[in-house]
Parts: sequence; structure tokens; C-alpha cells
Amino acid sequence: MGGRSAPAVLPPSLRVWLGLIAAFAALAVGVLGVLYAGDSKPGRVDVRVWAAVGDVGPPWRNAALATDFLGEPVGAAVLVVATVTGCLLLRRPRAAVLVVVGVGMTVGTTTMLKFLVGRTIHGGHLSYPSGHTAFATALALVAALLATGRFGLGRSAGTLLVLAAALVAGAAMGWAQLALGAHYPTDVLGGWCTALAVMPATAWLVDRTADRLDGWTADRLDG
Repeated sequence: MGGRSAPAVLPPSLRVWLGLIAAFAALAVGVLGVLYAGDSKPGRVDVRVWAAVGDVGPPWRNAALATDFLGEPVGAAVLVVATVTGCLLLRRPRAAVLVVVGVGMTVGTTTMLKFLVGRTIHGGHLSYPSGHTAFATALALVAALLATGRFGLGRSAGTLLVLAAALVAGAAMGWAQLALGAHYPTDVLGGWCTALAVMPATAWLVDRTADRLDGWTADRLDG
């Protein structure tokens, strides 16, 4: 007996490209962290982007608040439970594990980086990188990887879908953070890149661990 008991959460066709993207994203997170370490004010890029976004009022502020809620503990918990349930209903247990482990690792990484970088906003609140943006991007990456595997998309289409999902989710949550004045624009970019760096690596680890467990189980049954 042998073989994989469940489909890979990180399609083999995407491993190289997403690995390269993860490496560049990690580099970007580090560079931005060094540039803005200990700052308590916006940089030039932040000022320009904030000027472009401008102040928002109803109904856009309400939309920003609703989007922001999805990154708060209650809203995030609902999204995670719903996504895990969907993965299990689709018989994608590895994707369900990635939701819990990958998203948790992503948010945990942003929390650790906030203390390491020490950038603050609004009277001392740690801001870099944006955990809300990282969370939304990470969850979108799981959905995109799930769709890529389920529909058998090739390298180009799969990579495009993954990046598009990450961009849309990150942009939506990032806009909400900027509209509410909760983060600097570079915090949002750092959160987005954190998810792009952490999730592919975690997905690879989930697959590798599951493959080893499958092999160990097969060996025990054969024995």
C-alpha cells in the first residue's frame, strides 16, 4: 500500500515560482523593516499614498470598518472556521491544516516583527507589518491554492490566480487600514509580503509532513 492519501496543497507546478516569490517577499519585508525600524512617523512614500487615498466618509468609511472587522478576532475566527469547513467538505484536509497553521504562522510572524521593528503609529501602537493585511492575504492564498489544485490549473494559470487573489485581498484590507488611519501604507505592503513569504513555505511543510505520515502509515500496514 502507498501513495498520497490527499491531494497536495501546494501544486508541484507552482513550487518553484512561489518559492522565488516567497524569497523576494521575505527580502522586501526585511528591507522595509530595517528602513522603518523605530520610526513613529510616515515616510515619503506613506505621505504620497495617503494623499492619494484621501479622507473617506460614509458609505466608504462604513465599508472600511466592515472590512477591518474581518481581520479582528471575532471576524477572523468566523472566516477561519468557514474556510476550514469548506476545505473539509471538499475533502481537502491538507488545505484545512494550511488554513490553521499557515494563517496562524503568518499572523504570528507579523506580531513578532512588530516587536522587532518597533515602528509605531498613533501614540505608540506597533504598526509594522500590518497583521490585518497579512491575514486577509494568507486566507486568499489558501483559497487560490485550493482552486488551482482542484481545477488542475497549470503553472502559468495557477501562478496568475494565486497572485491575483493575494493582490485583491491584500488591496482590499490594505485600503481599509489606510482609510481608517490604522496603518502606514508601507505597513500594508509589509503585511502583504509577509503572507507571500510565509504561506508557500508553510504549504510545502504541510505537504512534506503529510507525505511522511502517509509513508509511515503505509509501512506500518505493510508490516
